[in-house]
Amino acid sequence: MPKPSTREELKTYCLRKLGHPVIDINVDDLQVEDRVDDALQFFQEYHFDAVEKVYEKHKITQTDIDNQYINVPSVGWSNTSGGFIGEGDTDTSDSYIGITKIFRPTSSTIGMWDIRYQMRLSDLTTFGTYLGGYQLLTYEMRMKNIALIEELLTGQVPVRFSKHMNKLYVDWDWSNDAQLGEFLIIEAFKIIDPANYTDVYNDHFLKQYLTSLVKEQWGMNLSKYDGVQLPGGVTLNGRAILEDARTELERLREEMSLKYELPVDMMMA
Repeated sequence: MPKPSTREELKTYCLRKLGHPVIDINVDDLQVEDRVDDALQFFQEYHFDAVEKVYEKHKITQTDIDNQYINVPSVGWSNTSGGFIGEGDTDTSDSYIGITKIFRPTSSTIGMWDIRYQMRLSDLTTFGTYLGGYQLLTYEMRMKNIALIEELLTGQVPVRFSKHMNKLYVDWDWSNDAQLGEFLIIEAFKIIDPANYTDVYNDHFLKQYLTSLVKEQWGMNLSKYDGVQLPGGVTLNGRAILEDARTELERLREEMSLKYELPVDMMMA
């Protein structure tokens, strides 16, 4: 059989792995659909191969300034509305599971006598001093030190985003720091769409996890009739299937945490 490359092929693969068509898998098709959704959601939220880091651009509008946040419309980002611009402008807000930071390619709001301008001017002076007569390693270390000092003094613009709210909050002074028509570069984590990248359906972990979820559903269905004797002397034992599936799921979730989940960022003193 070919490797799963569609949602239906993934469902068929998992049912075959459980014994279908030799064994009757007592799970409704709608229940299998629900388990596919659960498996994909878990996979996309935790597996590092399920998302990609992207950089999108956004043009600040008057609506953003009035609201003091950037709206993430559920119908998707478009070039004309000044939102995220991706390939084909077909991405929806649901495809972004996290927004981490923003960059400002322009600095038109900083005047000559602004303290941030003077700090950058000081950086340029230091840059010229250490550029000549030093080895590349020394120069690189010095530039990193300058960047660290600048970040400590001026800081990065804090951002807050929740995919359930569809709003990107930028914690700055919107009346002074934001400029109408200015472009922002936004660093985000975007879900890899299985409809466009069908190899996702053949992911080893996803196939294992979905199979165990369907097996758990099968065991839950049969456990309602646990101990019922069928013609021929066969006794239903859904409880054993259920417990076996839950043991597998516990092992797979631990494996996800240890092998496939990105480590949590830590602040070290």
